[in-house]
Parts: sequence; structure tokens; C-alpha cells
Amino acid sequence: MLIACGDALIDFLPTRTPDGREAALPAVGGSCLNVAIGLARLGAPTGFVGGISTDLFGRMIADHAAASNVDLGLVTRSDDQTTLAFVRTVAGDSQYAFYDAGTATRNWTYRRGSIAFSKVEAVHVGSTTLVNDQGAAETAALIEDARASSTIAFDPNCRPNLVKDEPAYRARMSEFAARADLIKMSDADFAYLFGEESYELRANVLLGQGASLVVITRGETGAVAWHAKVGQIEVSAPKVEVADTIGAGDSFQAALLFALYKQGHLTRLRMKDIGADELHRALSFAAQCAGLTCTRAGADPPWLHELGWTL
Repeated sequence: MLIACGDALIDFLPTRTPDGREAALPAVGGSCLNVAIGLARLGAPTGFVGGISTDLFGRMIADHAAASNVDLGLVTRSDDQTTLAFVRTVAGDSQYAFYDAGTATRNWTYRRGSIAFSKVEAVHVGSTTLVNDQGAAETAALIEDARASSTIAFDPNCRPNLVKDEPAYRARMSEFAARADLIKMSDADFAYLFGEESYELRANVLLGQGASLVVITRGETGAVAWHAKVGQIEVSAPKVEVADTIGAGDSFQAALLFALYKQGHLTRLRMKDIGADELHRALSFAAQCAGLTCTRAGADPPWLHELGWTL
């Protein structure tokens, strides 16, 4: 099994009423849940770890995940409210306002020994769960248990409007990156965390700390990756008509993990030994999935039958 641990929420997507007024359309989201859904839709046995409410929105989340074949056996259900995120598109980028105090996601706790990590090939973590102290501490404890047998994948998926102490947050993201085997972030994440530092310089630092693969996604410019053995590889982004970019990065991460899984290169040792051609195919597949996600509103990653792609 592959698992994603973190946030599950409702995005309110911008739309218009027939008479032209602004409105909001609820849609299931949350970066880590999106990764789980993306993996499951592609055909990987996938579970989600985190808190999901029993309220109206929580039921929407659970039904949506189950319909995408995500195993919810490791989820903690509670009567705490669901996290809500209101989305606006500004200059082509999605911006968010979060309502997250006292929610099921925010109050999730990890029970040590509750997951049989010997049966888990990879664990994905990241996003808003790591902004608050409790979520970060619980996720760190999970990683501590998982690292002996499972590959750790990390995407900071930064949300600056939630961060109260930027130096502490940046230090925290560096700590999670140092524990990860696969690190993926967007160019916007990179700029927020590392400023004007060069991609290559930071990638080499992360590889030196133990990561096998570091990927920077750059929207319509494509993605660039650094691998401990292969070196640098770039892939282009498909040309698509963009509805919005919500969930595109999550779809990329899910597809990359799936591709490595199908190639037999997802375990820590096998990831270190991947060849250039296989890595290029995996990254190209991830870019195709992200591109398709951009053609439809909200976080709606593709099913495998929509792709017609051979890894």
C-alpha cells in the first residue's frame, strides 16, 4: 500500500451565478487527500491517514475518497468541523483563505503502532498539516515510525497566509526535507522557502542530506529534477487549455509516485538505482497528469483510462 497523510478539506471554488454575481462552489480538496485520490485513480493500492469530520462536509470528503478507491481504514473520524478553503484566482494563480481552527484535520493525532509500515511502500506528507505545531509533531512521529521500511515523499505545498512565524516554518520545512527520500515542490514554494537561491544548489544540498530525488515544478515551463546518480533531467509541460491550476501539483506528485511504483523504483534502494530513461518517463507521465488536471475545475486528478500512457 501507499499512503498519504495530512489535510482533507472542502475548497469553495470561484464561479458566477447566471446574473453575473460571484459565487462559490464546494468541492473536495486538501493537498494530501488529493495525492491519495490521484494515486488510487491511477490504480495503486492507496490509503489516507488523517482526520475527517462526521459533519456534512466530512461525509462529502469520505464519499468522494471512497468513490476513487481510497482506503479510509486509517482515518480518524470526529465531530469536529471540516476545514474550509475559499479560493480565488489572481493573475492565473490560486489564492486561498482557510478556516481551520478546531477542525478534524487540525486535531488529528497519530497513534504509534497503529499502522503496519512493513506493508507500506511509501508515505507522502506535506501541506497545511505541517503549518501548525501539533500537526507537524504528529506527522514527524509518523515519519519516525515509517522510515525504517517506507519511502518518504514530501511536498511542502506552502500556504504563506497561514504562516505566523516564517523563520520557524522554514526551519521546520527543512527538517522534513532532511527526512525525505523524494522531495517535490513548486517554483512558488521554492521562492518562498529559499528566495533567490539556485535550484541546482539547493537540490544538491538536499541530495547530500539523503534524498534520492528532488523535483521542482514550474507550471507551463515543465519540471526539472535532480537525482543522486542520474543528475539533472527536465521535462516539458503539455499544452492545454487551463480551467484552473487547483490540485495540479498534487496530481503531479501522485502520478510520479505511481510511475515509480509501477516501474519498481519506489523503494528507497530501488529509487537510488533508477536510470535516466525510466526517470524521464516517470516525470513526463506526472506532467501529463498535472496537465490534464488543469483542464477541469478543482482538484480532479485523472483516472488511468483517461491517459493512454505506457510507462
